[in-house]
Formats: sequence, structure tokens, C-alpha cells
Amino acid sequence: MPHKRLALFDLDLTLTPFDSGMAWTQFLVDKGILPAEAEAQYLAYCHLYIAGTLDIHAMHRSNMQPLLAYPRDVLAQWTSEFEERMRPRIPCASLALVDEHRARGDLCAIVTATTGLIAQPMARLFGIDHLVSTRTATVDGVVHAPYTGEIDGEPCYREHKVSRVAQWLEGLDRSVGDFEASWFYSDSIGDLPLMQAVTHPVAVCPDERLRAHALAAGWPVTELDRTV
Repeated sequence: MPHKRLALFDLDLTLTPFDSGMAWTQFLVDKGILPAEAEAQYLAYCHLYIAGTLDIHAMHRSNMQPLLAYPRDVLAQWTSEFEERMRPRIPCASLALVDEHRARGDLCAIVTATTGLIAQPMARLFGIDHLVSTRTATVDGVVHAPYTGEIDGEPCYREHKVSRVAQWLEGLDRSVGDFEASWFYSDSIGDLPLMQAVTHPVAVCPDERLRAHALAAGWPVTELDRTV
């Protein structure tokens, strides 16, 4: 039986109280893969995101470049280690929110600008099978070939989140309009296009601009408990 309801979740600063890309960078610094200054470099990109001037292609290229020399099996081992490091940092309230939708039989997906390499272990921690994320291109498009460091297709970012969700649902022979109800939980004003595309947008620990928009529009605003 097809799902009647759809629940979409932003990842960073929505389901988690931290940025998973920064957590991944810190993880690689701790392993000696990246130099200590990599954290400051990543933080600079975060400031550009907040200012609305981020070139996500440049950020993706910068984040992936140090990893291009490593084979897939090594990266897979690192992401498994990263998953276990993140497990104790996941808030109970976020897990409960996802579990509530799953228990009702809703089709659930994480929709994030974060690259799949980092977002996939986070999705596993929440028990969410579907992930719509920024994809890393591979050589000649071959799945098992080395990464190129570039983004494959559109980044899952700002207005592109709408089209990327539509592409994912099309693969399931569905569309957002097919569901009797749909939710998108996010903290960021950058996610406004996708929030406006669902029947139940929810602002979670929102930034100042999203909070103002949500209150004006009569959308729910929730401050998820960050206790782990």
C-alpha cells in the first residue's frame, strides 16, 4: 500500500543541534587526515551560507579535494567510524519526532545540502532509509569509480531542494501533491521554497528570518529539546 503522508527533514541544526559537515571535518582532523586549520576554513564557508553568499560548488570542491586520493573502502570505513562517533550526539527529541512519523506509516526522507558521504551515516542513525542530498560526481559517472570532487547534477540546496525532492519522488512514481499531507522540518530561511511546497511546514529552532516568516505565516515553530 502506498504511503499516504510524506515527512521530510532537514539535517543540520534541525534534526541535529550541530553541523554534520563541521563534525566530519573535526573527525578527519582528529584522525590526522586534515590539518587543524581545516576547521576554520569550513567555518568560513558556514558564515557565507548564513550571509546568503555561499558558492556551494566551491565549498563541495574544497571539502572533497583531500579525500580524492583515498579508495572507496577506506572512505566507507571512516564513515562507519564517524557514524559511531555521532551516535551519542543525537538528541532524543529528534529521534522521537522521526519515530512518530515512521510509526504512522509516513514516507520519511532527510533532505539536506550536505554531501551523501556525510549525510548517509546520519540518516542511518535516525533509521531513515531515504536520503536526498548533494551528490558527489564520479569519474565518467561510474558508481565505483573515484570521485571527481564536483557536484553531480543540482546541489540539494535552497530552491534546488524542491526539484531534487521531485526527482526522488518521481523515481517512486509519486509527487508531493499525491500525498494527503506532507511535512518539512527545517531551521533555515534558505529552505523556504521547499517549506512552501508542503502542506505542513514546521520551523525547528529557526534562524531569525525563518522565525519571523513562520510567525507571520502562522506556521508552527518548535524548539526541539537538544538533550541526548
